[in-house]
Amino acid sequence: MTSLPLPPFASRRLAITVRGVVQGVGFRPFLSNAARSRGLCGWVRNEASTVQIEVQGDATAVEGFVEALRHEHPPQACLEAIEVVELPTLLEGEGPRTFEIRPSEGRSAPGPTIPADLATCPECLAELFDPAQRRYRYPFTNCTNCGPRWSIIERLPYDRPRTSMASFPMCDACRAEYENPADRRFHAQPVACPRCGPTLQLLDRRGHELATGEAALAAAVAGLAASQIVALKGLGGFQLLADATAADPVARLRERKHRPDRPFAVMLPSLDAVRLCCDVSSEEARMLTSHQAPIVLLHRLATSGASPCIVAGVAPGNPNLGVMLPYTPLHHLLMADLRRPVVCTSGNLSEEPMVTDTLDAVERLGPIADLILTHNRPIVRPVDDSIVRIGVEGPQMLRRARGFAPLPIRLHGTLNDQTVLAVGGHLKNTVALALGARRGKRRGRHLPPREGTEAAVILSAHIGDLDSVPSVSVFRRAIDDLVGFFDVRPDAVACDLHPDYASTGRAEELSAKWGVPLVRVQHHHAHVAACMAEHGLTGPVLGFSWDGTGYGPDGTIWGGEALVCQAAGYRRVAHLRPFALPGGDRAVRQPRRSALGALFEMLGPKAAEPLASLFRANELPPLLSMLQRRLHSPRTSSMGRLFDAVAALCGFAPVISFEGQAAMALEYPADATETASYPLTLSVCHCGAESSAEVPSGVKPPGGHTVLDWRPTLRVILADRAAGVPVGRISARFHNTLADMALAVAQSLPERLPVALVGGCFQNVLLADRVRSRLSDGGFQVYTNHRTPPGDGGISLGQIFVALHGAVVADEQRRNDR
Repeated sequence: MTSLPLPPFASRRLAITVRGVVQGVGFRPFLSNAARSRGLCGWVRNEASTVQIEVQGDATAVEGFVEALRHEHPPQACLEAIEVVELPTLLEGEGPRTFEIRPSEGRSAPGPTIPADLATCPECLAELFDPAQRRYRYPFTNCTNCGPRWSIIERLPYDRPRTSMASFPMCDACRAEYENPADRRFHAQPVACPRCGPTLQLLDRRGHELATGEAALAAAVAGLAASQIVALKGLGGFQLLADATAADPVARLRERKHRPDRPFAVMLPSLDAVRLCCDVSSEEARMLTSHQAPIVLLHRLATSGASPCIVAGVAPGNPNLGVMLPYTPLHHLLMADLRRPVVCTSGNLSEEPMVTDTLDAVERLGPIADLILTHNRPIVRPVDDSIVRIGVEGPQMLRRARGFAPLPIRLHGTLNDQTVLAVGGHLKNTVALALGARRGKRRGRHLPPREGTEAAVILSAHIGDLDSVPSVSVFRRAIDDLVGFFDVRPDAVACDLHPDYASTGRAEELSAKWGVPLVRVQHHHAHVAACMAEHGLTGPVLGFSWDGTGYGPDGTIWGGEALVCQAAGYRRVAHLRPFALPGGDRAVRQPRRSALGALFEMLGPKAAEPLASLFRANELPPLLSMLQRRLHSPRTSSMGRLFDAVAALCGFAPVISFEGQAAMALEYPADATETASYPLTLSVCHCGAESSAEVPSGVKPPGGHTVLDWRPTLRVILADRAAGVPVGRISARFHNTLADMALAVAQSLPERLPVALVGGCFQNVLLADRVRSRLSDGGFQVYTNHRTPPGDGGISLGQIFVALHGAVVADEQRRNDR
């Protein structure tokens, strides 16, 4: 942040422009109070992308006002720039007599100024449980420091008529608070009370009303205590709740939701209750109680002390729990009345999008829930719960949604002249919009440049897998929402290289519709680029991009890649030896097929012998025939599939119900004291350049690349299994081997490059820690994702980074050609 120096004058008048996340966080009320307390006059108003201020008065008081603006602003505000211009002072009667909050004019283009939804603040929480307060036990209390934001706003500037609270006129008492500069609800847009605000309603599974208001909440609590499943309309969508201390409701929720194995998140009433169940560090406690209030992955204690025991079915075979605290007044009331942990999971069937509308909840959640606790405040856009893990380098985002979206991610540098839409990948989809200085077109006219030198990237909240028609519909609406909300037409559209993704198809349609370039970005390059974008790197960077599936330019399935990346291009310097997947995509949910394909690469038809116990007798012959004839058996270099193969060989999860299940089963029993590794062969392949079409200057096309041959590893694993070596030692040795492999690849390059660890495999804590430690001990600087997920949830950011830098490279080439 920069501002002009403030030389002393008897009286001063300043025009101040503030950029950043400055709307919906009590910023204007704070400024009004700061000015009035110093006897200053002037005004403040929201514009679509800034807050504009004029202030006049005693020079010392004006200087104090600016210092307060810079250092004492509301904690949820994020000030990115302060511009101060000296103005001629006005004579008495020419300007306002006091300091005013003026209506927004809405003349500028919308910018990234809105915060994410905020958890209930301590002041509102105290009111909630104070019988002397008029909002006692009111489930929708909020103020300028907390409450809904992104989930209710329809357009900028952020004022009540532009939110889903527009249909709730304020009563006289709320209006008085809203207009009182000394009140913490001064210009709090969602302000409401029992007289004028949203109300609760309890429905049965067929949509018939059972109760309203306080009675609805009481009946829902009673239902949970009686082992019923409750669908609750939360901040950004419906959630499914069940008693986490009872096996029967958890089992019924799994059966009805079609989610047999994936862990459920749990909500506990307080941090003290969490500490009775889990090991909680100070950083984890800070994250749980922050205004983002995400789900935090915690290590589960062997005993639960005096706390009601959370049943094993909540997270089968998992030493961790995804834990969150109540973050809305409704959650606080429910948990205070119930006094026990509850499963709190997204309101949907597996693989479908979260429900946000009450009528839709009756249709889609009625078959799952016994009761539906809803309310009449509309949800403008779905916002799921965020998931965070605290690692050795601090918080790492695993799912970016409530509390974090739509906070902007700034791309350092001068990439400010393009507006780019990125549509993400197929799994764990997010979409993103880069807002540059020249903001495309708005309502048929070109917009003036926006000040600043950095592009701001707005990521949508987590959308999910695009495997169903409803999911694709939500994905398409998310694109329309971002483009419409910021009122732009993008200059380019970026997508994955895979030709058959639903996201790719939509990108092709929009590119043709708008007449703008389509930028296809290889999946693993996008992973590395997302990490580079977070850390302000432009390359070259060595990226280990390890995941389950990504379409390679050679038509095969990539996923165990080492890429040397610059922002606009990459080259493939190493990869796992490919092997065949019998049945193609069916191998994703059957790790035993990955094991069969890998062993066939080693043993040919004899591959069936070590795996006979994992298949029925009539299953193996046709699979072996497919492999021998190379039919329906695409080849892959996927690290995720190699993990699946090793897990199956160790007796874990031959068939799974969610992505990563086999790798998790292999990770958890690993012996932390084991330091040995398995053999691994690195050889150079001269089978042609497998690199991107756009290779920047300074990155030479390779004459060959390194093949990481895992066959020696699997041979010894088979021998260890036959000798009865504990699977915990086998698992640890396998993870150590991959760490050794990463170090060997990094050391084989002619120059020592910074390293990025990206892709879904690095959500494996053991793998990430072992690889990072090996590389760091070897003298390499190691980077990982923190503000975006290492998996596919960060792909859209990487696509934008590549597209923006590609445009810069093209511009430079055109200038050179002249």
